[in-house]
Amino acid sequence: MRLILATSNLDKIKEIKKIYSHLKNCEILAWDKLITPFEIEENGTTFQENALIKSKSVFRTLKSQNLLTLKDIVLSDDSGICVEALGGKPGIHSARYSGGDSQANLKKLLEEVAKLPNQSAYYCACIGISSFYGDFSTHGFMYGNVITQARGENGFGYDPMFVPRGFKQTLAELSSEIKNAISHRTIALKRAEYILKALLFS
Repeated sequence: MRLILATSNLDKIKEIKKIYSHLKNCEILAWDKLITPFEIEENGTTFQENALIKSKSVFRTLKSQNLLTLKDIVLSDDSGICVEALGGKPGIHSARYSGGDSQANLKKLLEEVAKLPNQSAYYCACIGISSFYGDFSTHGFMYGNVITQARGENGFGYDPMFVPRGFKQTLAELSSEIKNAISHRTIALKRAEYILKALLFS
């Protein structure tokens, strides 16, 4: 089985490969190893819709070019941070919140959070799965609080301002091992693993 990741984000690719490193007889590769990446319009209104838009689009393109076998699966991820006092923002717009890069996104949210009396927030990840046997999805959540000053060098995105419930450190201050054990993406990927194994033996 090949698990084709519908992302060019090197941090996400590294994280997914690490979480799924125990899967046997499964080659994990990014889509740009098979085709030239193309723009995918993420016009869904939820993490689930956008994750499936990505996985379906990449699957369709690979299939049309006869680059897939029956055991190949396309896996996508759509994730973001949701601040409750901001009505769930940035949410599905987390990756393009400021219109700039990830550092600009982080800076904008830090400034907005500084004005809030309640700083509770959560990360959400949705894993989209597309295969010859259908399309599927799973969700994972991680709850905690956002802070007004970035701390830590590990991780990416909004990790330097998110403190998971039960911890005093931000995600960016925690080791990769601890982060991968508790993260929203890990939870969603672990749930997706049941689907992957079912498809493998279909």
